[in-house]
Amino acid sequence: MSVDGFLEKLRREGRIVIVGASLAGLRAAETLREEGFTGTLTMIGDEPYEPYDRPPLSKQVLLGRVPADGTLLPRRRALDARWRLGVAATGLDPAAKVVRLADGDSVEYDRLLITTGVRARPWVHELEAELDGVFLLRTSDDATRLHRRLGAGPRRVLVIGAGFTGSEIASACRERGLEVTVAERGAAPLVGALGGVVGEVAAQLQREHGVDLRCGVTVTGLEGDSAGRLRRAHFSDGGNVEVEVAVVCLGATRNTEWLAGSGLGAGPRGIACDAGCRAFDVRGIVTDDIFVAGDVARSPHPLFGYQFLSLEHWGNAVAQAEVAAHNMISASADRRPHVWTPYFWSAQFGVNIKSVGVPPMADEIIVTQGSPADRRFTAVYGYQGRMIAAVTFDQAKWLEFYQRQIEQAAPFPPEYPTVDRRPEGMRPVPARFPDPSLPTHGPTVTISGHSPTDQRLTFTPVRA
Repeated sequence: MSVDGFLEKLRREGRIVIVGASLAGLRAAETLREEGFTGTLTMIGDEPYEPYDRPPLSKQVLLGRVPADGTLLPRRRALDARWRLGVAATGLDPAAKVVRLADGDSVEYDRLLITTGVRARPWVHELEAELDGVFLLRTSDDATRLHRRLGAGPRRVLVIGAGFTGSEIASACRERGLEVTVAERGAAPLVGALGGVVGEVAAQLQREHGVDLRCGVTVTGLEGDSAGRLRRAHFSDGGNVEVEVAVVCLGATRNTEWLAGSGLGAGPRGIACDAGCRAFDVRGIVTDDIFVAGDVARSPHPLFGYQFLSLEHWGNAVAQAEVAAHNMISASADRRPHVWTPYFWSAQFGVNIKSVGVPPMADEIIVTQGSPADRRFTAVYGYQGRMIAAVTFDQAKWLEFYQRQIEQAAPFPPEYPTVDRRPEGMRPVPARFPDPSLPTHGPTVTISGHSPTDQRLTFTPVRA
């Protein structure tokens, strides 16, 4: 056997471990088998369930149209995998190539893929979080418990945070005929993900559907009765409201704590990796046997100035997992980069919201088709004279067109005499994204790279 043949045999055999029985983990495992990996494949997941779809949890499951256990992801093929479910990974030793588990066991690997994703950020006050009636929504079990409680007909539901998950939960509650109060620290719903201009449209949409929307306020306390049941919420503006259910939607935390001491470049913003999904260590040196994919990954994107992006997108999890799996068993010359264009969608209050690109990078926005007043429009985001993103409200037919423009770094503002003209008098205006150093709820992209135009350093002379 030639040297190349021997190396090829090694890549196609051996032991691959995937930590994270998630959408990304499943699609990576399928890709490994489809591309000829014949070795041992081990799937590790902290939940007792095989990979399931999370977007339906805040939509169809809460509305009772689909049971939580009916969201298992379809399989493209048989995996012939060893499943270690209901046990979390607690440590990693890259030198020994060992993953340690919560039950005291350990699993050896030749190559490792990390797809541990994110978890819901809990309520800040631990004792208040334990009140009967306070919920999170991230897992299948979370959705089952919340659906059951909403079915009991609470007099009022409080949603803390008006990002996409919070807004979808509020929408489901109103569709069920429940009274809803939404508290958002930002100026409008979705402001962290889509900016203030589109956020104002989202705010009007919520209020038109009967939501008691309170922006620019925070929840300062959740009050329970003597039996430990939630009864009242207090706000930073001095107001309060009687509620029986509160759903905490304060964003997500990336599951990287188990990697402490491993030497990987992992932290609150995710695990840093190169465009080929190979993890960096803390010295900035790329590994060649540890790969990352999905929500937990933080990778550079050539379309967006090689900024490091952490994407909480369904499509990104699939695309990145497939690239990572391919690269894990391919020779260097056959590996490919992950250059998927960010794309996401949401359904709330009867409107389909879809976006492409990275809106939070933008400094300007312009409505190009339709009218925000009709809740049917397309808006394009600009950054330094080029298109960076687009969003549609019930007008998704334009999204593919603008995706191509973004990928070609087309100039901003756009001028297309052959397409639907934008409303008379509309001009680019500031996109009004909140200060990234301040907490907001609901961005689907975390930008953590360095922009050469971002000059924030100041130098202070040192006096002897």
